[in-house]
Amino acid sequence: MSTADLLALHGDEWSLVLERSERAVPLWRHLGARVEPGTLPKLAELRGSATFSLEGDHAMAALPVAGLGWFGPPILSLRDGTGASLPVHFDTCEASSTAGSLVLQAADSISGICFTSTYRNLPGGGLEIAHHLENRSQGAVTVDRLASAVLPLPASAREIVSWRGRHNAELVECREPMPAHGWQRETRRGLTGHGGLCGAYILAEGAGWHTGLVMAMQLGWSGDARLAIERDDEGFWVASAEASFQPGEAVLQPGESFTAPPLLVAISPRGRNGAMAQMHGAVRDRIAWPGGAMRPRPVHLNSWEAVYFSHDEARIVALAQAAAEIGAERFILDDGWFRGRDHDRAGLGDWTPDARKYPHGIAPLADTVRSLGMEFGLWVEPEMVNPDSELYRAHPDWLLAEDGRERPTARNQLVLDLRREDVRDYLFGALDKLLSGASISYLKWDHNRDHAPSGGAAQTRGSYVLLERLRAAHPEVEIESCAGGGGRIDAGIAAYTHRFWTSDNIDAVARVPMQRGFLAFMPPEVMGSHVGASPSHATGRSQSLDFRAAIACQGHLGVELDPAAMAEDERRRLAGWIEFWKEWRGVIHGGRTLLGEGADGIVWQAQGTTEEMLLWVIRREHGEDRRAQPVTLPFACGGEWDVQLLRHAGQHGVLTPRAAPAIKAMREAPHRFSGSWLANAGLPVPALAAESALIYHLKAVR
Repeated sequence: MSTADLLALHGDEWSLVLERSERAVPLWRHLGARVEPGTLPKLAELRGSATFSLEGDHAMAALPVAGLGWFGPPILSLRDGTGASLPVHFDTCEASSTAGSLVLQAADSISGICFTSTYRNLPGGGLEIAHHLENRSQGAVTVDRLASAVLPLPASAREIVSWRGRHNAELVECREPMPAHGWQRETRRGLTGHGGLCGAYILAEGAGWHTGLVMAMQLGWSGDARLAIERDDEGFWVASAEASFQPGEAVLQPGESFTAPPLLVAISPRGRNGAMAQMHGAVRDRIAWPGGAMRPRPVHLNSWEAVYFSHDEARIVALAQAAAEIGAERFILDDGWFRGRDHDRAGLGDWTPDARKYPHGIAPLADTVRSLGMEFGLWVEPEMVNPDSELYRAHPDWLLAEDGRERPTARNQLVLDLRREDVRDYLFGALDKLLSGASISYLKWDHNRDHAPSGGAAQTRGSYVLLERLRAAHPEVEIESCAGGGGRIDAGIAAYTHRFWTSDNIDAVARVPMQRGFLAFMPPEVMGSHVGASPSHATGRSQSLDFRAAIACQGHLGVELDPAAMAEDERRRLAGWIEFWKEWRGVIHGGRTLLGEGADGIVWQAQGTTEEMLLWVIRREHGEDRRAQPVTLPFACGGEWDVQLLRHAGQHGVLTPRAAPAIKAMREAPHRFSGSWLANAGLPVPALAAESALIYHLKAVR
């Protein structure tokens, strides 16, 4: 077969190869580690007849459809104007390619359906797949499902890594073998959910953190979605990912079109860390920073756990002064600032300042905060309404609700119907007035309940429309995505926001695995990670300030307490951690993130570049071994590194041996190690008590 019969798109670490055939749509030949196809036999020449099979060959097409020989998941499911199933079989397909993309344009002359599939290289090394459907028939077409991708998985696939969770317990890692029949992850709550985004990692035989073939997928969507993997009886697995539609909600009139959310794909032979690097690059490509580029991320102080609803102008000014004194650079006024909001039972929807608490409005407070050298941010929850609000009393018809049915509340609130243009207009007007009337450069955009009933995909798109309109009107404003903590973390809303609140649970022990789950798909500069109070408001557990701060330093640092209520010594230490993070945030953010595991329950995390890294060595639980074993760092292989211990954060209990002289010396000055030693023999570390972390600086010697 000549190379003209092949269609290929290559990343640095992967290849996508299709084959032109006698059928209109090209066939899958390869999706996996990078290859040079060379001269190959045609697929039909390799596939002999199989028992109890259709005559003729029916290999997996790039755009698989049901009905004429493909029995796996179809890429679409449609109905005609009578409600009957509308078969689609593409009889023409044109392919075009550039250095960074491959486009298939297929059409069915009988049904009048046209389909465009675009595969695009992403900055950072990943792949984006986007599907676009157009109705060129003479009648209406209902889209029951339109997959963002249907992909073959590598034959060496052995394990699925996914995440589950709930409020205050987000992103719990789950590891399962590849299914004998099928595996499915589906959400039906109207938003991404606390178990994380619609995505998974597929690990090939022998793959781990640093080596082996890994394929990761993430759907760029913030609503209900489905990710499925099923085994075909021919011996391979097929993955499909799609946004979920309510029955009858996606109807295309003649000439109308529909675009599925993009699927971001990472494929790397460098293990989970290699795939994670591609995912970070893909998400970074979607974020639209004010001014066009990310600036150093400012340290937050958020008012919520410091005061909850009990605040007024004087109390908040005092909190802002305390924030400025410890080095905060952005102050966020959380829930409780607007009319009637003394608790969570009233006020949502009435986005005007409470005159009892802020008699002069928000603008003077914002100016005061700015005079203290900080930016001012504001908490809002635009998509929700309390029954006890002026908005609800004026517009009970604006709810996401079913006529004549029960209207269940959660956190004493209901959901506004963002499918309606008049609802979006009202919300835009309220937010625009706030942003135009005060020096507000940041919105913490919350979303504190599931949708019951569902508004379908149209509700999610309505949220996007509102966010896009607000960003266009106020491009200098940054937005944080929060949904009862980490309930809306995904690449879909990343196109409109600049930070994610990882969880309402700031307990540092709980945050260690949670933040590692976050980093599987999202880069650290958008990971909201705060120093909370001790005992933790979420778990009741206590940890040292140093351990809480060390774990918070791995993301976008913030503070979620009242510094003025701290003992003087602890307040000075917190200010010292903030200064430490400011010094190193240029290394922590924007580069690569690497995760790994050591012996006896140790985990480690490194962030930076090939020239300079910050390394966290962390122990959550009490160890079983008398001495800590060296921590191997595969990324360090090659050259030499100067390694210095910057911080020892955590407990110093009677069960922890005193540090050896060489470890103490590493605190005073860097020690030079060969890269091969660090990669294969490991970095010597002292024994650590439970709830402790070491932070090292590694500088490459060139």
